[in-house]
Amino acid sequence: MKIKKKIQNKIIKQTRKGFRGYPVGTVAYYGPDNKRASKVAVGIIKFEGAEVVMQRYYTETTDARMEEKLTDEIMNYLRSNGVVSVAAVAKILGCPHEEEIDYPKGGTCPHCPYWADKDRWAGVEEEFQ
Repeated sequence: MKIKKKIQNKIIKQTRKGFRGYPVGTVAYYGPDNKRASKVAVGIIKFEGAEVVMQRYYTETTDARMEEKLTDEIMNYLRSNGVVSVAAVAKILGCPHEEEIDYPKGGTCPHCPYWADKDRWAGVEEEFQ
């Protein structure tokens, strides 16, 4: 018998409802490695074809996916923008630093060597519980 994991993160839980229309909120986690998310990028798409409005959240020492206060802040931001659909994954998608802002385009981040040889879109990393 397969035991179903209880979802702790309210944002990830919200994604289980599927697409329910616009506005759509997107949530992506980034970190120096695949164990701790230090940045959350939240996008809001008001209607089909609209520009994405981005908001970023950071944490210095904790895993953003597990920080309830931060998760509540993000959920409040989504609600205040009328978001009815949420798209997110629990895995960390890559380095929290931004290409062309924190390091040159086409290069690798000098602060996050873990991601230098990783294809962040291939396979599934371990997800948190």
